[in-house]
Amino acid sequence: SPGVQATQPVPAGAPGQGRRPADGGGFLSDVKALPGRVSLRLRLTVLYGLLFFMAGGLLLFVTYLLVGSILDSVFPPGYVVQTPRGDIIDPAAIKDLAMRQLVSRSLVALAGVGIIALVLGYFVADRALGSLQRVTATARRLSESTLHERIALQGPDDEIKELADTFDAMLERLGQAFDSQRRFVANASHELRTPLAINRTLLEVALGDPEVSDDLRTVGRTLLATNARHERLIEGLLLLARSERELTARVRVDVAEVATAVLEHMRRREQPHDVAVRPELASGATLGDPVLLEHLVANLVDNAIKHNDDGGEVWVRTGVLDGVTTVQVENTGPVVPAYEVDRLFEPFRRLNADRVESAKGAGLGLSIVRSVVNAHRGIVHASPRSGGGLVVTVRLPAA
Repeated sequence: SPGVQATQPVPAGAPGQGRRPADGGGFLSDVKALPGRVSLRLRLTVLYGLLFFMAGGLLLFVTYLLVGSILDSVFPPGYVVQTPRGDIIDPAAIKDLAMRQLVSRSLVALAGVGIIALVLGYFVADRALGSLQRVTATARRLSESTLHERIALQGPDDEIKELADTFDAMLERLGQAFDSQRRFVANASHELRTPLAINRTLLEVALGDPEVSDDLRTVGRTLLATNARHERLIEGLLLLARSERELTARVRVDVAEVATAVLEHMRRREQPHDVAVRPELASGATLGDPVLLEHLVANLVDNAIKHNDDGGEVWVRTGVLDGVTTVQVENTGPVVPAYEVDRLFEPFRRLNADRVESAKGAGLGLSIVRSVVNAHRGIVHASPRSGGGLVVTVRLPAA
């Protein structure tokens, strides 16, 4: 698959492999580190078992002393037992036999009940940790677009409920902080759109005057291009702020239809490169916002065309893979280092931090893609393409 490279196995005993000393130091280190590797459920089970065996051993010891005291009172010193046949039996032998039978059978009973106690302890620990598992599951689901979720643990006011309530309060503060940030970005972007629109109108009117000199016309076109770039930047910020919000409505959307609409719109636009777009579209449904999903596909395709070579190719694929709705965009182009891939999803991040290439876009394309994917609770993954270019795969929950 693209972006996967084979690695040579390192010979055993090679330098830097961290060979363990032959004096047993590695074994002692493993024994010391063992408690940190055992799960909390298993540790609680072992603790319950140890406590039970300690209590059982103490009970057995007390029973041993009590039975010995009782036998001493039943068979006082100098007391003998005579059978009907006239045989004399030493009471000490009877006492010794009774005590040995008591100990052996009590140990067997303690072992059997101890095993049952270990099994019951495991289920008790699992039930006791159920609330913590709920806290953990909620934390795993959280992202910037799902901070509205709360644990809302019901039950007595114990330590676990206090932890859950503290976690809910932290989520509330984080949600308010993110909402405030998004409102600021959205409001600032709206305020900036008006002067940019006025500037564009004035420049277009000025350039439409036939008496304008060539020098002023050149300056006007440069300013108009700069103004257009700023407008794209503002639109990208608005879209980014919108996509980071929780989706209020979800409808069934076929990603193949979305990709078809995006590609049809792309064909009517003038592209910076002579790039061949090859669609491989199969039906795949998901639940989400159709407008945001259209922006997702458009940004992927637009990014693949802009960062491509003349005569390059772009493959747009949709469908269902392993039960998950998938959108994949693959493009030729310059070689992308593997260590740069993850950073491309950061806002205003460009390949090799090249600001000269900023004319290709605002640097928000893949950031918007990641934000839209997170809002739809999906996964996005990018990998360098063999021979140059990038492969971006989006996986969304199937409807």
